[in-house]
Amino acid sequence: MKRVTDLPTYSLLPQHPDNVILLQLTDPHLFADATGSLLGINTLDSYHAVLDAVKASNNRFDAIVATGDISQDHSAHSYQRFAQGLSSWSVPCFWLPGNHDHQPNMHNIHPSSTIQPHQEILIGDHWLVILLDSQVPSSPYGFLNQDQLDRLAQTLQKYPDRHVLISLHHHPILIGSRWLDQHCLKNSDALWDVVSHYSNVRSMLFGHIHQTVDCYHQDIRLLATPSTCIQFKPSSDDFSLDSLNPGWRYLELTPTGEIYTQVHRLDGNEFLPELDSTGY
Repeated sequence: MKRVTDLPTYSLLPQHPDNVILLQLTDPHLFADATGSLLGINTLDSYHAVLDAVKASNNRFDAIVATGDISQDHSAHSYQRFAQGLSSWSVPCFWLPGNHDHQPNMHNIHPSSTIQPHQEILIGDHWLVILLDSQVPSSPYGFLNQDQLDRLAQTLQKYPDRHVLISLHHHPILIGSRWLDQHCLKNSDALWDVVSHYSNVRSMLFGHIHQTVDCYHQDIRLLATPSTCIQFKPSSDDFSLDSLNPGWRYLELTPTGEIYTQVHRLDGNEFLPELDSTGY
């Protein structure tokens, strides 16, 4: 394996020495225009409703992981809106790109120290979070180039004593939805080949599919989370929206490698999409 440049590293000291708690937000699809809507939902309003619900819960968390599709219109201001929404928290937010994101604008917007585009995060004494970039410009599907796969292998080799959470945007397994599975991580076999050599990989966390997944593949727990805006109906052959509400996920990481996790959703019926939509 050729030597590649080390991943950018960020060390996070959790509030408590034992369990680490992460908040996952995904697929907000924000616009520069505050009135911007996606299939009948004002995405800024639904994003802020999720953040307000998180605040109202008073649940503690040590960091936020945002798993892509931050923007719908690629604008610099859409990323500013995302960051501004998080400004009341002092914890860092680690983000990665989705297929709808425009990386030059995404990575040039750092309105506060809470936004960190780092790819390797050491959390306390026990955990390592690795962020992967599965974006293929101008394409809805995902792909990990050889450089990223080499970096991943070298990082896993570097930290054999840490439990590992890998995060990316695209789903690394088929989920039984024909139209969405066309837009999965196309070279998922290469990813699974790398992680098969490292028994300390505990989970993969992703977005993209706008629905909940909690299952195992090769003894690794796979977790997907509802979007903060529209939801896709599971097990649909063709494009189909769900009436479930926007949501978010908490993950509690223990020193011994267990993950306790729960998905939360907004109450009420304020954010119902145009259910007869056939695509976007």
